[in-house]
Amino acid sequence: MGKLHPTAIIEDGAQLGADVEVGPFCVVGAQVKLGDGVRLASHVVVSGDTQIGARSSVYSHAVLGGGPQFKGDAGAGAKLIIGADNVIREHVTMNGGSIKGGGATHVGDKGFFMAYSHVAHDCHIGHSVTFANGVALAGHVEMGDGVIVGGLAAIQQFSRIGKAAFIGGVTGVPDDVIPYGMVVGDRARLLGLNIIGLKRRGLSRETIHALRAAYRFIFYGEGLLADRARTALERWSGIEQIREIADFVLAPSKRPICMPRARTSTTDVDTD
Repeated sequence: MGKLHPTAIIEDGAQLGADVEVGPFCVVGAQVKLGDGVRLASHVVVSGDTQIGARSSVYSHAVLGGGPQFKGDAGAGAKLIIGADNVIREHVTMNGGSIKGGGATHVGDKGFFMAYSHVAHDCHIGHSVTFANGVALAGHVEMGDGVIVGGLAAIQQFSRIGKAAFIGGVTGVPDDVIPYGMVVGDRARLLGLNIIGLKRRGLSRETIHALRAAYRFIFYGEGLLADRARTALERWSGIEQIREIADFVLAPSKRPICMPRARTSTTDVDTD
């Protein structure tokens, strides 16, 4: 049996799984679905057609669901689908999707969203992401698994952030960031590969060396970027991570690829 505080407002129609906890002064809307073991601390608002997966914890003053912050869209039918085992800290906001964007915002499993971070309408966020305090995602952002975003970073609408990328704190991201890439700066520049992240993922020394060689070839070789990416696919065909980077570069997108500055003595950074 769950624990429902007597001051909480749970509208008729809301679906609560087993062992759900709803704290003081929370508001849970009529279309909301809370999975087994979901915990809402005090003053949480969950509205609209919103689903929160099992064992997720939502902290005080978070606001989840409802219509997009989108002029001309009243939020009819807006959906927010949040996966299991997420930690959503204080004052986090996540909006439902827009009519133009397909109507749904998706957040994967096992994410960690620190205080005041924001996920806008129609974003599609992968599993095991980490947002530091104050991260802001504009609408329609696509983000792969395992991405880490530093505090106060802001990602422009329609950007793609590849798997296991690292976004530095206070970084504005107007472009697409390759898988396993590391970007920093007032306007993001590709600093190199997320070597620490690659090591934490258990990649062998040989694979990391190949990735560094492919990175240098793709971003500092001669000719067109797309042609270099196609050549990398052939040259390193047996390495999955290089294929992911090359496929990402070649995929259609509304944003350009985030590029490094002119070549210096190093082309990627290993701070280990």
